[in-house]
Amino acid sequence: MILLTDATYIDYQTLEIKNCDILVTKGNIEFHPPKTYKGNASETLNCTGKLVTHSFIVGHHHAYSALARGMDAPKKSPENFYEILKYIWWTLDKCLTPEMVEYSGLVTAMACAKAGATFVIDHHASPFAIEGSLEILAKTFEQVGIAHLLCYEISDRDGKGIAQKGLDETDTYLKNHPGLVGLHASFTLSNETLKDAAKIMQKHNSGVHIHVAEDKYDQESCKQNHNTSVVERLNSFGFLDSSKSILVHCLHLSLYERQLIANSPCWVVQNTDSNLNNNVGYFSSKGLGENIMLGTDGMHSDMLQSMKSAYFVGQNFDPMSAAQAYKRLRNAHRYIAQNGFNGDGPDNLVILDYDSPTPVTPENLAGHFVYGINQTHIEHLISNGKLILKNRKVITVDEEVILKETQKLALALWERMSGEG
Repeated sequence: MILLTDATYIDYQTLEIKNCDILVTKGNIEFHPPKTYKGNASETLNCTGKLVTHSFIVGHHHAYSALARGMDAPKKSPENFYEILKYIWWTLDKCLTPEMVEYSGLVTAMACAKAGATFVIDHHASPFAIEGSLEILAKTFEQVGIAHLLCYEISDRDGKGIAQKGLDETDTYLKNHPGLVGLHASFTLSNETLKDAAKIMQKHNSGVHIHVAEDKYDQESCKQNHNTSVVERLNSFGFLDSSKSILVHCLHLSLYERQLIANSPCWVVQNTDSNLNNNVGYFSSKGLGENIMLGTDGMHSDMLQSMKSAYFVGQNFDPMSAAQAYKRLRNAHRYIAQNGFNGDGPDNLVILDYDSPTPVTPENLAGHFVYGINQTHIEHLISNGKLILKNRKVITVDEEVILKETQKLALALWERMSGEG
């Protein structure tokens, strides 16, 4: 049991604010009048002057990209989005070893904890280290204390044999774990592979997690090779039928495609920082319906930053109020609850040391999230009833040892990449 004394608790759904003691047990929280709880607790945190609210969810992540930070530019400078994939990310993922997958997962989970996220929806790729990769990744998140919903990125880009291994890894993992059927993007997937992926999705009552129209190239390729649009193609395989399905990016869509999505139960994930970095365009929620959540696309693990980027960049392309931006940040909880996934119960709390110069009220709370609260204010994090971040330090693993090892592995990865091509 963890006791948070004299906390200012914010209900993340109703935005009701109250001063109280909070007793956190596995799967539950209890409220008591401030400074009154006298029972035993394994850990007591003084939360006087601190805000306590539900933690965050990363709606789309790429842990496999964790060792890319600071690496040299590719041999050929990419001139478009396809070349960014080819010369950077498809070169990197082919060089990953099981050990690199493991440590990429550990540092990503640590970064998520420091950013107040206790649940991660991840999209993994390691085409020459596929077998068992999802189990490896799952164990790393669990070691840190982060709940997860994983998938392997199935693609035909490295040949049918690799695609089949991705399908097999997915089928094997879903036999024992909740998860999704990961797909790269329409332009790297044959009809045969999509048909096989649809069978696995139906077999396990799952959904897909796929990049959709991130760049115009995806649409152009689909029209040229399949005489249809990306979303229509996916819809023809039944991928839009599941409320578990996640369509990532969704930038370059026709009005009809937007209607197909809006009339389906599936979800869209916005990744503004990544879209800016890759110069692929700007997200618009127009006509997409209400099932829109936020992700990071591997750029970082900070959902507060993702919300701020969506809000500020959106002023010209997808204008929203602070309240709407906050709602989009919190929509991922609705996705998890709607589909019956475990790991986002009430015992997931973030404690914010936020010393605001102005009052925090239910009416202006969203404004504080957009203009004030950021990662530097995150002091403690409770994930599924367990304290995993204390005084801004991850306490479930040895951060220093892990970071020393990842620095060595990053150099090894970059060396392998330099020998590619």
